[in-house]
Amino acid sequence: LTFIFIESHKIKDRVLIDEDGRLTRDWEKLEQVILQNKKLTLVEREKAISHVSNILGRTFAEVLDIYDSFATQQAPERFLHIIYWLGKLAIEEVVDNNKRTITFSPILRERLGHHIHGEIWANNIKKVLQKNKLIHRPIHVISANMHSVMNSLFATHVLKGKFKDQSDFVIYEELSKSGNNDLRAKAEEFAIKHGMISLPDTSGTNIDVQIFDTEKIDWNKSAFPKAKVEGEHPVIIVMDYAFGEQAYETIDELLKPYKDGQEKVFLNVESVSIMGKAGILEGGKGDIMIPSAHINEGTGDNYPFDNELSAEMFEGNEIPVFAGPMITVLGTSLQNKDLLKFFHESTWGVIGLEMEGAYYQKAIQSASKIRKSIPSNVKVRYAYYASDNPLETGSTLASGGLGTTGVKPTYLITIKILEQIFNIK
Repeated sequence: LTFIFIESHKIKDRVLIDEDGRLTRDWEKLEQVILQNKKLTLVEREKAISHVSNILGRTFAEVLDIYDSFATQQAPERFLHIIYWLGKLAIEEVVDNNKRTITFSPILRERLGHHIHGEIWANNIKKVLQKNKLIHRPIHVISANMHSVMNSLFATHVLKGKFKDQSDFVIYEELSKSGNNDLRAKAEEFAIKHGMISLPDTSGTNIDVQIFDTEKIDWNKSAFPKAKVEGEHPVIIVMDYAFGEQAYETIDELLKPYKDGQEKVFLNVESVSIMGKAGILEGGKGDIMIPSAHINEGTGDNYPFDNELSAEMFEGNEIPVFAGPMITVLGTSLQNKDLLKFFHESTWGVIGLEMEGAYYQKAIQSASKIRKSIPSNVKVRYAYYASDNPLETGSTLASGGLGTTGVKPTYLITIKILEQIFNIK
């Protein structure tokens, strides 16, 4: 919606001559075509496309090339209507002060409030834990991608023959390359044989899950031969990235007790670890950020916490590390330099921006401190690596992806999390 709003104002800026509402000839011709609401001949269509080309600042060939992609059998001229109504609403907003309002239907509001997809997602996980007799074991939740935990555990052992005398990070880089499906398949096959359960999403959340039963891991065939498991072997639940309210919904549902008939089973969640990409306000791509608090953009709600990870843990790896508060934003497209400079340079002292931290922490705090559904002394870990610096020209998201630059910080963070879970000093 944000991008559509921005594009509509671009159209308005190209066709509105002055604040009195005078419009360009191209717009008037397009309006005639739309209001006639009749089937166009080939000549009429080409004339209309010509006018739209001028409005959009594109060539006739460019518009013609995508024209049919928007067409339907019932509305062959749909592209013209989209452009017209985008511009029309933006013009009315400026000339007539007719502001656009986005509303949510009662049904949608009810669905959001009831966490329909998140509840199904969480129950699917708990059913698998129950089925495999894992639900009473110590549990560690990690929000990450679907490869770094698995590869950190097993890839170096599986692939050491192929990459003799190479560092672990070289192996991780090779696994991250798009053409190396066979290498990834080998690591995954080994992981499944040694305690990993893969749960592709069927709930509608689009958040896949991996469950690792560490009792089935032969530590001598892993990257953590010095692992010290005290008492029951822990279970690691790795969930794919979630953002915004979905992060709250999923972790909130996951931390609730599991209802097994009349019995309530409380999960023994010992830690929740969140890792991922974020925008950095001091530093560059690939740098690491260790948050000490999450601040919710727009509301000022803030969630300080004791992070089990610290900047000192990552020193000596040739990657700059920054520590401090981070701001949880509604979306990257909504940001501007003035706002970000304020959060960075004021007493807030924000080091970066991400899209899920405050939502995760809100759910963890309510589950551990208020609802008492998980232990009150649950440990939390947050760490991010920088995908961009929105304050620095040439380092924004628009300047391109990280490539393999993100591999080392991703795995470094993953390894530090696993070392703490496995009691490796």
